[in-house]
Amino acid sequence: MDVAIIGASMTQFGKREGWIRDLLAEAGEACLTDAGVDPTDLDHLYVSNMASGEFEGMTGVPNMLAHDLGAMPAYTARIDQTSSSGGAGIYHAWQSVASGASEMTMLVGGEKMTHRSTPESTDIIASITHPVEYKHGLTLPSFAGLTARLYLDKYDAPRESLAKVAVKNHKNGVDNPHAQFRKEVDLETVMESPIVADPLRLYDFCPITDGSAALMFCPEEVAKEYTDEYVVVSGVGGATDTHVVHERDDPTVMGGVVESGKIAYEMSGYRPEDIDVAELHDMFTILEFLQSEGLGFFEPGEGWKAVEEGVTERDGDLPVNTSGGLKSKGHPLGASGVAQGYEIYKQLMGEAGKRQVEADVGLCCNVGGFGNCVITTIMEAHQ
Repeated sequence: MDVAIIGASMTQFGKREGWIRDLLAEAGEACLTDAGVDPTDLDHLYVSNMASGEFEGMTGVPNMLAHDLGAMPAYTARIDQTSSSGGAGIYHAWQSVASGASEMTMLVGGEKMTHRSTPESTDIIASITHPVEYKHGLTLPSFAGLTARLYLDKYDAPRESLAKVAVKNHKNGVDNPHAQFRKEVDLETVMESPIVADPLRLYDFCPITDGSAALMFCPEEVAKEYTDEYVVVSGVGGATDTHVVHERDDPTVMGGVVESGKIAYEMSGYRPEDIDVAELHDMFTILEFLQSEGLGFFEPGEGWKAVEEGVTERDGDLPVNTSGGLKSKGHPLGASGVAQGYEIYKQLMGEAGKRQVEADVGLCCNVGGFGNCVITTIMEAHQ
């Protein structure tokens, strides 16, 4: 069964008042309105969220959301797959419709983080790592720094190429009204910012963020009852890699990205060269290189050259992170993958405003941990 997306929403990302319950309801209500769907018509209601219990001491958020939206008696479930919870939510929502179990499924992803200190948030996120790694103080920024150093040395890439990812994504974020940071940065600012995990500096990392986003899924035949213009989920794939990062043969190759991409490509019938626009999980700038190569857009060790040559700019051959990416837009853990889907949906619908590029086929890749789990989704326009 072909699965369509007929509505989408995204809240302002950044430091927000209220709690996760408020953010989820804001995005959920906006998505219902955008799709023209009554809440009582929802069969399934999924919430992508990594750590509402750890951040806020609040659990059972899907049930709260069903109550707040008046969506009873919809089936609810929380989808937690660490920082790829949003992508996993897309997978589950697609699956619920494709299986015939639901004719109307809404996915809402969200996280409330900024009320906790940076060390507290870092510690919660670090719980993704293997207990042995965690015991020795390793965090995701540590892995990013080590991998970035390995990549730069292995492929003789200049340090500036990583900084140019941050510059590009901040530039894109200026035109995203929902982005946390709508401010351009220059190369010198990135290169001279404080070191966090050598060779990565402050501007190589995404911020701590509050926010929510939502998508509405239904069978394509049902979509036609609501609208003539919608987006179809052409392919979706999920995969995992080793939990212990140092057990990988080559840390510069994200196996979960490669495998999830293969599944999504095979299901969709598209190839890397068919993708017109992509949203990649740039929690750290180095991840944009690793994902663009793992998904077959560029050969291994060539991702940095594509950035240097402007291929991934908004007016390049393959625009990457037109939303501003996690780097500029922000990274509310459970919402990020859903917000990636929101951006691709808007691009394919021709509704991305100043960010708009020419696109009929789009891809988003949402990464959990340091490539521990990955969801890749391919969408196409039906207009």
